[in-house]
Amino acid sequence: MEGIEKNLEQSLLPNQSEVKRDEGPVTWDVLLEEVKRLAYVAGPMVATIISLYLLQVISMMMVGHLGELALSSTAIAISLANVTGFSLLNGMAAALETLCGQAFGAGEYRKLGNQTYGAIFSLILVCLGLSIIWLNMGKLLILIGQDPIIAHEAGKFTTCLIPALVAYATYQPLLRFYQTQSVIIPMLMCSCVTLTLHIPLSWFLVYKSGLNNLGGALAIGISNWLNVIFLGLHMNYSSVFAKTRVPVSMELFQEIGEFFRYAIPSSLMICLQWWSYEIVILLSGLLPNPQLETSVLSVCLTTISTLYSIPYGLSAAVSTRVSNELGAGNPQAARVAVYSVMILAVTELLAVSGALFASRHVFGYIFSGDKEVVDYVSTVAPLVCLSVIVDGSQGVLSGVARGCGWQKLGAYVNLASLYLGGVPAAAILGFWLQLRAKGLWFGLQLGAILQTILLLVVTCCTNWEKQAINARERIFEGRRSRTKHVLV
Repeated sequence: MEGIEKNLEQSLLPNQSEVKRDEGPVTWDVLLEEVKRLAYVAGPMVATIISLYLLQVISMMMVGHLGELALSSTAIAISLANVTGFSLLNGMAAALETLCGQAFGAGEYRKLGNQTYGAIFSLILVCLGLSIIWLNMGKLLILIGQDPIIAHEAGKFTTCLIPALVAYATYQPLLRFYQTQSVIIPMLMCSCVTLTLHIPLSWFLVYKSGLNNLGGALAIGISNWLNVIFLGLHMNYSSVFAKTRVPVSMELFQEIGEFFRYAIPSSLMICLQWWSYEIVILLSGLLPNPQLETSVLSVCLTTISTLYSIPYGLSAAVSTRVSNELGAGNPQAARVAVYSVMILAVTELLAVSGALFASRHVFGYIFSGDKEVVDYVSTVAPLVCLSVIVDGSQGVLSGVARGCGWQKLGAYVNLASLYLGGVPAAAILGFWLQLRAKGLWFGLQLGAILQTILLLVVTCCTNWEKQAINARERIFEGRRSRTKHVLV
């Protein structure tokens, strides 16, 4: 019996010889071919991300016409929902970019399906805890000094967003299930159909149903569930997923422990950056003339958040390509994917920042008709252009980190660069040196520059052969454990 078990373990674990050696210099033909693969994934991913982002924007635009109270309470509710819920779930689900991506590359299709189910189950459990916080959001806002009327309305809106939270917890693992297999077009079509339906749905629920601003929250929830239903139906019936579509079974519980080992640092990696911007916005409220300073920084943050969808698409693409190739034991191909995505990223970031700089005197009118705000935005525009380049670069490098499984290292990098460097620098420049909003924004960018440099150093010093060996050992170690369990 021991001999049989030993032979099974040896047959199931990868040998280092299964990992291909680097094949020397990378040619331009190889790079261009990889650029095409990345663009195939990145392009539709950008459109998908923008479609998801617009669900909240459209509902907020509808609610904005109901009056100042409805707009202010909805803005606070959505901001808090993003910080306390959606960003956390998104960050945790990003662990699947490592787990599912490497499993797919290694041909462990059943493991990929079970990881997805395990993640959905885990994130729904997390939603139960978050829902308790959201149910009491109105009381929490009053405790921190917010206007009681606004806090009450924001609390009701957040409560009505709970169905959207559960849908989001289901949707994000499904998104990674598609993404890590490079099945992008169906995902794009589903999100576009949902966005098209969301416009009349929001209009009806906000203006005609009598729900007013709460109708906007319900519309977001319904649209998120439509995304889940569309992707779930396609996953269930499409022949594309014949290998990775597995029945729901007790095996999903075996994947939960590994999921949380990657999900917790992954969520910290993403949330630490998200929260740093929110901290700077809060600090702007302490400056002289806080309405002007906060308005300008909000315009900057909205601009960056919108434009970030492009490097985020590249980030998703390189995460998929790197994880797939490492799981397949192809370190050279993973290295080529990194080189290629940097070429794409530099080209895109320079073009976007250049266009933004050229329109610096007019793009402020998109957000405000107040000339004082627009003029102030034009003076901060060069810093926003810098942010486009820096944040886009670190976003793409973060995709490489997720593909390799470096979430814990990424969390340490973000903590050190943003909270030991960026936020303190922002406070010093904004208050002590009295540079106001420009100082706050520039200080945060100093942290982002340090973050980008650290991630770049880690990427440049990577031993890709070792990463491929580690990926395959981790994947097949799970198979060996299951085999031992069966034999026992």
